[in-house]
Amino acid sequence: MKDEGILAKRIYESRKKMGVTQEVLADKLGITPQSISRWENGQSRPDVDMLPKLAAIFGTTVDALFGYHAENLKITLYEENYKKVSRFWGGKIRRLAREILGLMPTDQPRTLLEIGCGTGEAATFFARNGYIVSAFDISDEAIKKADTLAKSVGVDVNLFRADLLTYKIETKFDIIYSSGVAQYIPPAERKRFFEMIQANTAVGGLNAINALVDKSFVDNASDLICGGGSLYDSAELFGYYGRNWRFEMMDEIYFDRNVSGVSHQHCIDLMIARKIAD
Repeated sequence: MKDEGILAKRIYESRKKMGVTQEVLADKLGITPQSISRWENGQSRPDVDMLPKLAAIFGTTVDALFGYHAENLKITLYEENYKKVSRFWGGKIRRLAREILGLMPTDQPRTLLEIGCGTGEAATFFARNGYIVSAFDISDEAIKKADTLAKSVGVDVNLFRADLLTYKIETKFDIIYSSGVAQYIPPAERKRFFEMIQANTAVGGLNAINALVDKSFVDNASDLICGGGSLYDSAELFGYYGRNWRFEMMDEIYFDRNVSGVSHQHCIDLMIARKIAD
């Protein structure tokens, strides 16, 4: 019974933190508002298959909903996969990274920060093309493999372990790049996060970000459920950038994926924005 009381409290607090009504949350889950009310009052609890969906919406984990400490879980969900294979995400350099080369050439020293670098493919790619690269990830195993990759091709990358939800950027970069990570920022924390990276981008510099998007006709949550992420609304990513920024890329694409062992599809928004004034 104690777990049920904690669960009711976590659902209520998480919904309030998101700033949504019971009706809005119910609509996202495809259930009635009365069901949400009963959960929050401890009169009933979500079905087992509903818990991962609820955790994904709140940007947390099922364990955290029950009050269990989730820090180690958050780190090890991909940690074990990183241990099994050398390139869990594959070695392909994504479109977002390639576009940066044309928009910010290395005719002079350019600093770049990668947030959530995984096993270092993009960080190494940038370093090989002349950027001064710093990169971090929450996974120790990912950082080890990123370091091995960078050394194997003879480039220097300043790699370190950090959690994007608590790390504070304290110096300006010409480019801040993040691919496949933005959905792990809980909705209530996104405004603060984007304000931080924008404040720490030099005038003329770039923010290159992508984010998985919620589409009712796309079953794209299987990776997110494992990682505790939360999908963006369509065009939400672009809305965090205002009049001091000019969009160099705004696109929405669909692609198939099999990373989690189950074939599924994602919708993703791609954005590159240039800072034109402080």
